[in-house]
Amino acid sequence: QVQLVESGGGLVQAGGSLRLSCAVSGRTFSNYNMGWFRQAPGKKREFVAAISWKGSSTNYADSVKGRFTISRDNAKNTVYLQMNSLKPEDTAVYYCAADPGTTTPQAPEVFYDYWGQGTQVTVSS
Repeated sequence: QVQLVESGGGLVQAGGSLRLSCAVSGRTFSNYNMGWFRQAPGKKREFVAAISWKGSSTNYADSVKGRFTISRDNAKNTVYLQMNSLKPEDTAVYYCAADPGTTTPQAPEVFYDYWGQGTQVTVSS
């Protein structure tokens, strides 16, 4: 079984930054593509960013391009989401997820088999 634990969420003012971390245990982390998703109150969960198992390829939602950066450290079994220039509309619960089966970073949730519990990010105006 694979366990994912997110951390780093919190309250920040608009224009500020946060870095989320997701620690993965249970299987070979370096074999998985990893993704970040978010769900705002009253909305469906949406794709934010994904990274390939080697870290050589990334994929971003248009709404976060140029502001968010996904990265990973396979030696530490951890994936990160650096979030800059945060906006109130970035407020959501952020989830990391693991995709064990594809070779490129995917946006659709259907590719992700394992999920964390989420961490709250609140951006005040």
